[in-house]
Amino acid sequence: MPTTLFAAPSLWPEYQTALPQALAEVGVTGPVVTEARPEEVDYIVYAPSSPLQDFTPYSRAKAVLSLWAGVERVVGNPTLTQPLCRMVDPGLTEGMVEWVVGHTLRHHLGMDRHIVNPGHVWDPTCPPPCSRAPPWRCWEWGALGSACAAALRALNFPVTGWSRSPKPGCLHGEAGLRQALAGAQIVVTLLPRTPETENLLNAARLALLRRRYLSMTPIALGIGLVLVGGQQLDPLGDDVGQRPRHLLLDPERRLGGGLHRGEV
Repeated sequence: MPTTLFAAPSLWPEYQTALPQALAEVGVTGPVVTEARPEEVDYIVYAPSSPLQDFTPYSRAKAVLSLWAGVERVVGNPTLTQPLCRMVDPGLTEGMVEWVVGHTLRHHLGMDRHIVNPGHVWDPTCPPPCSRAPPWRCWEWGALGSACAAALRALNFPVTGWSRSPKPGCLHGEAGLRQALAGAQIVVTLLPRTPETENLLNAARLALLRRRYLSMTPIALGIGLVLVGGQQLDPLGDDVGQRPRHLLLDPERRLGGGLHRGEV
């Protein structure tokens, strides 16, 4: 019988009953334990926040099963030689779609004009053009990007995808990145945090948007620190109308130049 080591002690109360039951339902028998000798372990259930960070002694283990969807905090671990299986949950995708659609509509409709209005001043500003008008770009054409793009297309937003490597139906590479930014008013990034994606949105690339649009909104989700912070954004211009209005960023980032910021 296989022995499964549950190596995420802080999450054990949530899984203590449910995990053995789920394994039994698919015909997997064997103990699920929180402590075991490495040479006895067949599978490891793991979270990147787990105290277990050295997989070297677990030479018998057939796989490491991560409780997180993201892998950027574990794939760089040189001791991980076992296959890594990440969490796949439709609820994660649905939540991401709701978040992206909600913030896209927030900025497209200019909702802050009425919600962030402590003086309760009536603003008769005309509504924005229909959603067909503002070009919208989604970075990383994976499962999350495709799901978010499908939801926005259902609302008639024109969506263009971009990824680092070639994928059907989207732009890719440096040339594709410049092409996508040159025509975008709203940018959503769903990129994982890697050395290649960190600081991908820099002042030079953001400048590609402001040449055409005076009011651009990048939505940089916190799963990847893709946007530079601090004074590196200052060269975008002194005119507030020529700068990004809102940057929804990972809370680790610090912004300069009086930019509005929302933390995920």
